[in-house]
Amino acid sequence: MKSSNDKGCHEAFPLVRLRAMEPEDLDMLYRIENDKTLWNVGTTNVPYSRYALHDYMANVSNDIYVDRQLRLIVENGDGETVGIVDLVDFDPQHRRAEIGIVIANKYRCRGYATEALGLLAEYAVSVLHLHQLYVVVDAYNEPSVALFSKLGYSTVSLIKDWLFDGKKYHDALLMQTFL
Repeated sequence: MKSSNDKGCHEAFPLVRLRAMEPEDLDMLYRIENDKTLWNVGTTNVPYSRYALHDYMANVSNDIYVDRQLRLIVENGDGETVGIVDLVDFDPQHRRAEIGIVIANKYRCRGYATEALGLLAEYAVSVLHLHQLYVVVDAYNEPSVALFSKLGYSTVSLIKDWLFDGKKYHDALLMQTFL
């Protein structure tokens, strides 16, 4: 599998591993959840305290059927934590879930997102027996739209004024893939 990025990034598709969160991931989770530049691409728009995140990590069951979500850490081949990938709004009756991913700035454009999303899709179909995954992406987030398009996601809807960045509204794309 080969791909290119319009921004000139070279992706070598390194090996990644998805694993459960560990206590040592608290600092990285804190940085991601409190990164204001990410707030307009998701549903989080308030800062989280270390205590709240610690409490979340301590109390999450890591059972997607109980939590209706699954958050996994993305590690590269050197064992470095490079990001987080999520399944949220898990619906076992209709066999679907929303997918999300954040790769830390210094690890972007190296193929980690492509590999992590591929592994998560494999897990979704082989273990959870899901029929579809979907994502809501800012319509002007060209790298994310390109990433999900490359992975076989199709745009099924333009959602007007869906995301608010604190100053203006952004249109979003609902993209889905069938497994």
